[in-house]
Amino acid sequence: MAQMRGFFRGAFDALIEARQKQVRSYVNGALLMLDDETLRAHGYNRDELKRSRSVSHMF
Repeated sequence: MAQMRGFFRGAFDALIEARQKQVRSYVNGALLMLDDETLRAHGYNRDELKRSRSVSHMF
């Protein structure tokens, strides 16, 4: 029974991690629609956002 719980916990953790990556990619895409001045004012860098968005994800 403990092994089964460990399996489901691992699967759940992997699902959460995949969704977090998907959300980060979505948010970065939305941020890229802003102008450079606005991005800079909020502590973002367009090149970094582009790099982190270009990573492909399973979901």
